[in-house]
Amino acid sequence: MPDTAQTDRYHIGFLKVVEVSGAGFVGGLLVSNRFGKPLEFQCTTPVKANRVQELLYGPTLRPFLFAELIGKTLFERLAVKPDLILVSQPELIDLRRHIKAIVACTVDEQTGHALPDEQQVQLGQRTVRIHPEHLDDVARLQKAMADVPADADLSEPLDRVRDALQETLRSVTAA
Repeated sequence: MPDTAQTDRYHIGFLKVVEVSGAGFVGGLLVSNRFGKPLEFQCTTPVKANRVQELLYGPTLRPFLFAELIGKTLFERLAVKPDLILVSQPELIDLRRHIKAIVACTVDEQTGHALPDEQQVQLGQRTVRIHPEHLDDVARLQKAMADVPADADLSEPLDRVRDALQETLRSVTAA
């Protein structure tokens, strides 16, 4: 039987970025214990690229905004650092290049078959992929996930982050 005190220290982050009409993007990062109980939540103010940045960054703009500006900033603000950050937006996988925590992106069941097997891990009810430059994260993730229930829906907290961001934006615009 696993040491409960040890396994309760495994923290999972759930990172989501949403677009705000005319204002850019905001990100939210929820950190929970292995059972989904919230421990900390951080969110950004809107981040918007100017026209020159759009031209210069081209197709790399969204990954830059999402991973380097929003994701890295949120991670650095956290008092409770997650061991794993789960994302559903492919632009966020590059966050792994900037932090030591594992970053795993949920795989769309239809496109997931095109990924190399060494990049994929079964995580609760979902298949996730690991950054191709950090394949050693697969073994680290498999070891850690032994303490997470197999029936865990690890996509649901991403919906909670999206909902919390939308609620935060509503309360800010109403004020």
